[in-house]
Amino acid sequence: MLKNRNFVLASSSPRRRELLAGVGLDFEVIPPQVRESARDGETPLDFAKRMAREKALYVCAQERLGQIVVGSDTVVSISGEIFGKPRDEEDALSMLQKLSGRTHEVITGFCVARAPSDVLHLGATRTEVRMKSLDTEGMRRYIKTGEPMDKAGAYAIQGIGSCLVEWMGNYIHNYRNQA
Repeated sequence: MLKNRNFVLASSSPRRRELLAGVGLDFEVIPPQVRESARDGETPLDFAKRMAREKALYVCAQERLGQIVVGSDTVVSISGEIFGKPRDEEDALSMLQKLSGRTHEVITGFCVARAPSDVLHLGATRTEVRMKSLDTEGMRRYIKTGEPMDKAGAYAIQGIGSCLVEWMGNYIHNYRNQA
């Protein structure tokens, strides 16, 4: 395992923590306090990258000079509509109904920064996902598990929600740019 807390993860996502710890990385977690809402006319790709950058820079401002901070944000989008985390069970149901039987995109923005405010890398990945056709009763059962309530698009492909997915695109686009 890499030691000495090589970086700070700017995230409140337990899944991100599990993924990074699962590959042997040692890091500190500081949840960022940023408002997650899209701007008028903002594309899902631009929104995911902006949120990743804002999260990383929020945490950078609290860290000691030179500390590396990694921020990220995932959004689900269909026909340009951005699906964040559901507000409540009815919002989760609405999202799942819109995704049912359709192909959508999952975009994860990522930002690597160095405290206090130096953005080293900003980018995003995009994956196409097709949801199975779901009935309302099945959607409600899934919502009752609680899993969708803190997930973009109201489902977790790495959890119980994997049974809702028909297929995932066999490619990942990587949109990178030096910030």
